[in-house]
Amino acid sequence: MTSNDVHAEHTAAEHTHGEGCGHEAVQHGDHVDYVHGTHHHALHGDHYDEHESVAEHTPAEHAHGDGCGHETVEHDGHVDYVHDGHRHAAHGDHYDEH
Repeated sequence: MTSNDVHAEHTAAEHTHGEGCGHEAVQHGDHVDYVHGTHHHALHGDHYDEHESVAEHTPAEHAHGDGCGHETVEHDGHVDYVHDGHRHAAHGDHYDEH
């Protein structure tokens, strides 16, 4: 987890994510996130952290950088690229939605 993680709107006691909970499960590194609209919940002790969603394209499909045609926004030590009202941030082999 990073210092950017935000606690989700519910705790593990209020709603437990898992098989049959009604939310799509997505593998994210060494754990599973559960999709809630445009964000993901990841179990962290007695609560869920909110994780960013993965963007609709990969760096292989479109590489963000100088001259890519997208507005840049400085964000917590990195640059996000604006896409139709949302932002992409490089994260390993994909972009996260911010």
